[in-house]
Amino acid sequence: MTYGSPDSLEHAGVAAYLARVRGGREPDPGLVDEFTRRYRVIGGSPLIAITRDQASALADHLGWPVEMGMRFSEPSVLAGLAMLVEAGVTDVVAIVLSPQYSPLLMSGYGRAIEAARVALGSTAPEVTVVGAWHEQPAFVSAIAGRVRASLGRLAPNERSAVHILMTAHSLPKRVADQEPDYLAQLRSTAESVAAAAGLGDAEWTFCWQSAGHDPGEWMKPDFADLMPEIAAAGARSVLVVPVQFLADHLEILYDIDVGAREQAEAHGLDFKRIDALNADPGLIEALAAVVHGTLARKGAAAIAQ
Repeated sequence: MTYGSPDSLEHAGVAAYLARVRGGREPDPGLVDEFTRRYRVIGGSPLIAITRDQASALADHLGWPVEMGMRFSEPSVLAGLAMLVEAGVTDVVAIVLSPQYSPLLMSGYGRAIEAARVALGSTAPEVTVVGAWHEQPAFVSAIAGRVRASLGRLAPNERSAVHILMTAHSLPKRVADQEPDYLAQLRSTAESVAAAAGLGDAEWTFCWQSAGHDPGEWMKPDFADLMPEIAAAGARSVLVVPVQFLADHLEILYDIDVGAREQAEAHGLDFKRIDALNADPGLIEALAAVVHGTLARKGAAAIAQ
């Protein structure tokens, strides 16, 4: 399960999508204009197609039916569960495609599942929603491998002058204050990736990206805040490493590839980003391990009862 994306690059399609993300509240026209522009700059989000590829690869790996469900667009969570019911499935493991799990931020997925089960009535499967899997070894290894590959393409003199930014989606500070465990998961992932990639403490920084347009204080430092400091410290380039996002979508293709690049180059820094995992075999291995681990814990709990 993941967020989804607008069904078109037209103003009305983006407006409808943003309204769903905002819980039915109509977005400001200026906000719709800006997001329509961003989606058009990247040629539309490939998130749904990539998620379909991830589901197909996981189905091949497990040998079981796997469907996808979008929280704010089609194909919906209901559509995904209905497809599984048609395939004869009675027991479902539901994975939010974010390795870090926040009960507050991600409770909407659980509500979507419960609403879908009500709609399916007597045919509804039993569903177990997976929590955090931010330190799953295959996942950490896949990200670290991307970091090593990116650094390996640099000449020795370039390698010594690059600073790595491990990024996560920013949060309003009022929300972050309620979710210390979630913040700890994000930082733990960054630390695990850095260790697996062989990075020294001075070579990387954890920071935030994609702050929203709602009023109030958002988490700091944002990567925009760090670019002048990195340049002043003598680095010649930055390598951006998202530790939360698993697929190319707006927050990578625009916020990083356009926004972060502009910030870096404005301060004389060369810009680089690791390739997103998308349907990388390492990610698929991690997802399969998450499924098996969830079922094992469920079985153990049933025996204990």
